[in-house]
Amino acid sequence: MRTHPFGLPGLTGLALFVGLVAGLGLSLPLARGQARNPTIGVNEIKEGMKGYGLTVFRGTVPERFDVEVVGVLHNFRPSQDLILIKTPHPRLNITRNVKGMSGSPIYLDGGRLAGAYAYSLSNFQAEPVAGVTPIAPMLTEMQRPIPPGFWPSDRRGPLPAAPQPASPRRASLDSNGFEGAPGGYSLLAHAEQMAKRVARDRSGPVPTGTPLLMAGVGDRAAQLARKLFEPLGLEPMAAGGGQSPRADAPQHYVDGGAIGVQLTSGDVSMMGLGTVTHVQGNKLVAFGHPMFNAGDSALPTAIGSVLWIYASEQHSFKVGEAVRPLGALVQDRQSAIVIDEKQSGPTFPVRVEVKGVEVAPRKVWNSDVVEEKFMSPSLMATVFGSVVEATISERRDVTWQLHSKVSIKNHGTIELDDFGVAVGGLPEAGEWAASRAVRAVGDVLNNPWEPARIERVESTLNVQYTRDLWRLRGVELLDDEVDAGQRARITLHLSPFAGPDAVRTIEVTMAPELAGREVELEIVPGYEVTPELSAPENLTQLIANEPRQSVMPKSVVVQYRVPSQGVTYRGHVAARLPDFALDALRPTHASVGPDPFNSYVRTVIPMDRYIDGRDRVKVKVRENLR
Repeated sequence: MRTHPFGLPGLTGLALFVGLVAGLGLSLPLARGQARNPTIGVNEIKEGMKGYGLTVFRGTVPERFDVEVVGVLHNFRPSQDLILIKTPHPRLNITRNVKGMSGSPIYLDGGRLAGAYAYSLSNFQAEPVAGVTPIAPMLTEMQRPIPPGFWPSDRRGPLPAAPQPASPRRASLDSNGFEGAPGGYSLLAHAEQMAKRVARDRSGPVPTGTPLLMAGVGDRAAQLARKLFEPLGLEPMAAGGGQSPRADAPQHYVDGGAIGVQLTSGDVSMMGLGTVTHVQGNKLVAFGHPMFNAGDSALPTAIGSVLWIYASEQHSFKVGEAVRPLGALVQDRQSAIVIDEKQSGPTFPVRVEVKGVEVAPRKVWNSDVVEEKFMSPSLMATVFGSVVEATISERRDVTWQLHSKVSIKNHGTIELDDFGVAVGGLPEAGEWAASRAVRAVGDVLNNPWEPARIERVESTLNVQYTRDLWRLRGVELLDDEVDAGQRARITLHLSPFAGPDAVRTIEVTMAPELAGREVELEIVPGYEVTPELSAPENLTQLIANEPRQSVMPKSVVVQYRVPSQGVTYRGHVAARLPDFALDALRPTHASVGPDPFNSYVRTVIPMDRYIDGRDRVKVKVRENLR
């Protein structure tokens, strides 16, 4: 038999009733001989009242600490008060306010639950004083139902149950979704949007903070993680977070126990650490403040173990790791997060195999990443950055290629390539935010048409200890004038890192309609050229576009404008059309029609190395009189 958190078996139904009553702000009359209400309302709390709190200082077992009420701030948040307390305790007198203690239950009046330790008054606190979220609004959130279709039978997680209508020009927006054109995902732009949505007032008491404990994350990757997650109220730090299931770990959550929100697990792990406030049956409330304030959610959770509380003059924090995966965060609200032990948050595996390195800390990296519109691309970028940082820690030049296979449920697998040349050191971590694989996952999960599932990401990192690069030092036009329809010859002067310069002569055919004109030829690396793509109108078209975002990476492209225009429409591209065709396609009774674009003629020339640099030359095109 499971025991009620207050030591009384079989009171789950009573506790649910009490929670509903407290959430409605009502008092519960007690019959003669009936047990006292196990919670205490704000209207009963007086200055000077003493009690205790529960939290984990080390390991998994909660310990008591003394508290004394300072007073109550009324209507601190919309329809939510704040109880101020002192916490005289040998450890807390040193650490003062502690990140990771959020949710620690506070008991007054002989053991009645008052609320959750949740707010600090400022950084650099001189005394151990904290803000307590009252238990009533937290219990109310525990009763909030999950919307129909939110947890489909195939555990798709926080996605609508059916395809949703949306403009083909902009992705539909939810609390964590990307606002932008479908197929135009940018992780850094998404991070800026998220930061604006969750901006918090820092002028008074603020949430104690959730340490995002990282394991297996390199220093540069950690910088990227901080850029992505700090604006959301998380505190990324290399201080644990690794998932190590233990046979002796508790089987269920307990009041005052440590709880982790497991964003990624495995060889690269990241876990938000906090404290359980109150368990009722299979559900519990924790934190006493939101994690992202994202509403209905589906993030994996785990029972946590605390190794130590690091004392800091600025803000102390707990460090620890997960010891048993259990349940999912299902509500992320103003007063609390709600966890259901019977649910599981959707994740997908990310596997990276390393080749070309004789000795490496690890040849195969495996992590499970939470499936969520912002978290998935953010965590993938952190995983990729960490693998590269651990593998390529050299002063030598390095050329790397990351070949990724992204499998999408019911839509097959797409293959994408990322590459780079790190001159005398490591690639910058920020490069991974623009990774093609990261962008593809962001595009798919943020599509406005239908729920999408990422089944897995499998990548191979190929490393060469060389600067596989030519710098374009100049170009030379061999023919100042050419006939229309004939070829212009261009010599490329290429400079390697070491050794003699190289010369390559290439040819490009001049379009007949350019007769009598002077034409500017632009010479650019292939990876910088984005072909014309039709704006996707459904998920299938969006996925088909992903591998077409650039031309051959090891190539040089010669391109020039032509007078005609092209159009994209309903998944199709017509590159060069005469004016009469454009007039015929232009709609007369509707605002939706083909999208015109300026036409370019492009010649792609494969190269042995990546090209860095670009140049321009002009050629005169004669009329061909023959």
